[in-house]
Amino acid sequence: MFVIIGGVIVVAAAIGAFLMSGGSLLLLWHPAEIIAIGGITVGVAIISAPKDVLIHTIHAVLGTLKGNGPGKDDYLDLMKIMYELFMLGRRNGLLALDEHVSSPESSSIFQNYPKFLADKDKVTFLCSALRPIIDGKIKPDQLEPLLKAEIDAKKQAAHGPINVLHLLGDSLPGIGIVAAVMGIILTMSFLDQGVMVIGGKISAALSGTFLGIFAAYGFINPLCNIIEFGNEAEEAYYICMSRSIGAFARGLAPIMAVELARRSLEASLVPSADDLENILKSSTS
Repeated sequence: MFVIIGGVIVVAAAIGAFLMSGGSLLLLWHPAEIIAIGGITVGVAIISAPKDVLIHTIHAVLGTLKGNGPGKDDYLDLMKIMYELFMLGRRNGLLALDEHVSSPESSSIFQNYPKFLADKDKVTFLCSALRPIIDGKIKPDQLEPLLKAEIDAKKQAAHGPINVLHLLGDSLPGIGIVAAVMGIILTMSFLDQGVMVIGGKISAALSGTFLGIFAAYGFINPLCNIIEFGNEAEEAYYICMSRSIGAFARGLAPIMAVELARRSLEASLVPSADDLENILKSSTS
């Protein structure tokens, strides 16, 4: 929502100032310049990255419309899920977790949290983190480095769209200049057509420079920034999960393993320690 509001403000401020100065919107409407800048930009994007990164970039840009990473309710759901799983493992043994980890879609615990269950990446991370503990294939102190390696791989993959958008943001002013130079070259062939014709051609050429700079600094660079904030928020979510699971694997009581996760987050994202304890205990009562 804030991305849309910001974009509207950017466009409204630019157009409003132009109209207040006595300009006409028709002076900014030059389809040939738009086609040149848009087409070259798309071509640069295709050249610069593999197909999967480009698809991820589109998803990342569209994802900015939904919000910036996990919120308080998302973390609360995560802590409830982990607490219920940890309590089950503590009471009935780790093998009791196997049916929930092997088939989370049919798990009575996961089904209570449909929003979390719908996020396949997070469900897979949680289940794959618990599986070595259940199977006894890894020592507790070896688990967290394993999870950190997985988080680092996710972080690297998530940085792909930022690299693409950085390149486009840096390239767009130059692409606008290319479109402007093409317009000036075209203008040179109309020098015998009079001032009005030449003025229109120069206006069209300069609009290319304007569009390139405007798109880069008004949209591409800000989008790149908000995606980076979102990536950091997602990373914090996975780190929170890994710390809690690692603490449980080392033998901490379920409530303390979840409390460790709570303390690793901003206060605005989770309830107080007493409130969280009451919420967790009521969820398993």
